[in-house]
Amino acid sequence: MIDFALPPRPLRIATAQAQAVSGEVDVNVQAVARIVSAAGDGGARVVVFPEKFLSGYEPELIRADPERCAVRPDDPRLAPIADACRASGVTAVVGAAVQDGADLYVSALVIDGTGIRGRYDKQTLFKSEQAVYRPGSAGATLEVDGWRLGLGVCYDSGFPEHARAAALDGCHAYLVGALFSEGNGYHESRIWFPARAFDNTVYAVLANHIGETGGWRTCGSSAVWGPDGRIVAEAGFAAEEIVFADLLPESLRAARESEPMLRDLRDLRDTGSAPRSLLRAFAPHDSLGGPSPS
Repeated sequence: MIDFALPPRPLRIATAQAQAVSGEVDVNVQAVARIVSAAGDGGARVVVFPEKFLSGYEPELIRADPERCAVRPDDPRLAPIADACRASGVTAVVGAAVQDGADLYVSALVIDGTGIRGRYDKQTLFKSEQAVYRPGSAGATLEVDGWRLGLGVCYDSGFPEHARAAALDGCHAYLVGALFSEGNGYHESRIWFPARAFDNTVYAVLANHIGETGGWRTCGSSAVWGPDGRIVAEAGFAAEEIVFADLLPESLRAARESEPMLRDLRDLRDTGSAPRSLLRAFAPHDSLGGPSPS
């Protein structure tokens, strides 16, 4: 049975955008620690960072020098982030390239005052990433103050099934660190995220890069969408910024009463996995003595 229980109280979340310094993990760790502290000052319990923020997007740089540009599961360079989380009471979801044994992953690290609590590895790799990274094998849900938060990374959010899996795990929000570029990337983000929110009656949270990274000109515009698909809060296009939003149980309740897709999916059946029949339209030549379809 799917449990769609609502969280007991509001949750303040922050989504952060900043300029990553290419290949400089130590420098980017300090930026994350600084932003975590600022998020805590603003009352946030969770802050989300862009995809591979700890190195910049930089797949070729990471492949050429993973010891410097990727982080390890027990990497001591991440200690300043844990220190900032401990001092502020914030849990950080930090984008990183992770070297685990001989393999590289595009990951979202969950870091709190005790260190790395776990990670989500991107399941849906973009075509240009497939020669460098291994795909993740499982989804991940983060629990904070009674809120269930599904984790995703960039291209994951383009696939409705990914956010739906989080919703079916009882998630109340879908958190994604990403790289969306100017032009079509911005357009994609403004289609995908409200759709993921509305289809699943969850909050959707995007943290995007600013400036250039990995050869891409990014578009910022980190944002939070409500469970009705409407924008709640949004950053600008190019400046470092932290956007705060209060996630509200009553907004989830109202959306799920108005748009009961999850309830009906549970109570009826998943039509996406049901058998399908093939219906053939009448072809004009059939009346002229041609063969009839069997």
